[in-house]
Amino acid sequence: MAKYRHKLPQLEGGLFLSDGGIETTLLFREGLDLPDFAVFPLLEAPSGRDALRRYFTRHASIARDLGTGFILESATWRANPDWGHKLGYGPQQLRDANRAAIELLVSLRDELETAATPMVISGCVGPRGDGYDPGAAMTAEEAERYHAEQIGVFAGTEADLVTAITMTNAPEAVGLARAAREAQMPSAVALTVETDGTLPTGQPLGEAVEQIDAETDRAPAYYMINCAHPTHFDSALTGAPWVERLRGLRANASTRSHAELDEATELDDGDPHELGRQYAELMRRLPHLNVLGGCCGTDHRHIEEIGRACASR
Repeated sequence: MAKYRHKLPQLEGGLFLSDGGIETTLLFREGLDLPDFAVFPLLEAPSGRDALRRYFTRHASIARDLGTGFILESATWRANPDWGHKLGYGPQQLRDANRAAIELLVSLRDELETAATPMVISGCVGPRGDGYDPGAAMTAEEAERYHAEQIGVFAGTEADLVTAITMTNAPEAVGLARAAREAQMPSAVALTVETDGTLPTGQPLGEAVEQIDAETDRAPAYYMINCAHPTHFDSALTGAPWVERLRGLRANASTRSHAELDEATELDDGDPHELGRQYAELMRRLPHLNVLGGCCGTDHRHIEEIGRACASR
């Protein structure tokens, strides 16, 4: 039975940390093979599962040391039908992988959670296409059908919510949020933006949030921004009402654009201390922000700096 599905503790306040850029950390820092940037195949072998346990334990331990909550985000960003097929996974294998990813997090929560550090398990759902490029965007109806399978698997596990990571366009996010609601799962939607603060489709961030809310009857529990540096979206966070729906950040370490990062052959991990300071400044302006992690280029160092800079706020 899911522990927090019907009462997400991050909605009640208090700081919740999460992990950093799992793909960039395991690929560039751990030297692991991630075909098509997919982490979930690591679950097949004991060595891969051990690597994931070490990764999540290291990040969750930071939250325990600081006395904050923690979001355990499953390694399933690429575990959807199109990417699974490309990687040679049939439908049943893909369902098994999604379940295994949640089971790993349940075992870690059993080991690491304390009364002062609640640990929420999130089933991570990635975009059908690339996380930087919306490509041929689906309609909301198509997206609902497409994502319903993975979300349905999560609904049958101990996952507390689903989090849509690197959503590049509003219609796909609308469909995903509807699929989560149909499965009776709370959802969080993390939108990615370009250096000008707009989605890859060119839609302003606030307009996208308002559209998703309007077309889903405010189905998402909250919104996040991810896979962009704070300098890319800072100016978009005006005093408009939609900003109150924003609760989480998972920023990139680098100030580079998506196009530049896509072509990079070396990891740009930016300045962990400076990133922590930028998060703290955003929290000062937007005190409702309380779910904080990282994306491309970030690792445990960035999460520790973010946690230390923001815990007192």
